[in-house]
Amino acid sequence: MASGPTTLASVGNTPVIELRQLVPGGCARVLVKLESHNPTGSMKDRMALAVVQGAAAAGRLARGGTLVEYTGGSTGTSLAFVCAALGYPATLVTSDAFSREKRDHMRALGATVVEIPSEGGRTTKELIQRMIDKAGELAAAPGTFYADQFNNPQAAAGYAPLARELWEQSGRRIDAFVQSVGTAQCIKGVAAVLRELDPQIRIAAVEPAESAVLSGGAAGAHKIEGVGPGFVPPMWTAAIADEIVQVSTAQAKEMARRLARDEALFAGTSTGANVFAALRLARQLGPGRTVATLACDSGLKYLSTDLYASASR
Repeated sequence: MASGPTTLASVGNTPVIELRQLVPGGCARVLVKLESHNPTGSMKDRMALAVVQGAAAAGRLARGGTLVEYTGGSTGTSLAFVCAALGYPATLVTSDAFSREKRDHMRALGATVVEIPSEGGRTTKELIQRMIDKAGELAAAPGTFYADQFNNPQAAAGYAPLARELWEQSGRRIDAFVQSVGTAQCIKGVAAVLRELDPQIRIAAVEPAESAVLSGGAAGAHKIEGVGPGFVPPMWTAAIADEIVQVSTAQAKEMARRLARDEALFAGTSTGANVFAALRLARQLGPGRTVATLACDSGLKYLSTDLYASASR
């Protein structure tokens, strides 16, 4: 039997680039860690691996047991990938609000996909709750493990290596870190490690302007996939971030398109939101400083959506 590395060994150790074309003169340098270089094209591979391995080690996911989760797509694809590599069946609850590529990718990796219909393809608080409710119902069956990404502490721990990689790749010079908030697990895990390395690092959280619940606003519909669930995530605390930046769907989409055209960085809407906020912070901080953020996933996940569909015509 083969005993060499599996595809799981390719999770992490993603490259970092410095933006050249989009950063005006007189600004801080902006570094982007390309999490799109993970096996499924998403930072969520890190979280999925930590959650599945943690559950298996604790005996909560038995051999032959089925993993159940609700997902905006990238988490589901990452969980399907890890489960396929380790031999676990996966049942994933998602919606037509999220790209067809993500749903097809989950199925290609062998997962059973349950789709909850949306209202006009928009992410809303009510849609996310229906997905969570359906996943909870499915997870009540014997022999299942409910990953529950909003509440699972292993998820945040999965991002600790990302923070250490980014610190070293930056030359140990980061003045601010910017990240959009979905479950809040990524920003929580990364911020905790970066503040251990340098307590002065400024952490900026990003949320959809249309659903600015972290800022005390009302929940609303938006199309920045994977972030802004319409409620304050259980893992979120005000202490995680020094500031919250609101970015609209239109701003996030336009920045994602500009990244593709001007920096050859092909990514999704959450990355567009991250970079929009990072550039704002870079203007505030000025020369000689460093702002770091993430390319959360690949633009290949969005080719059928209105983010890039017009570009292919």
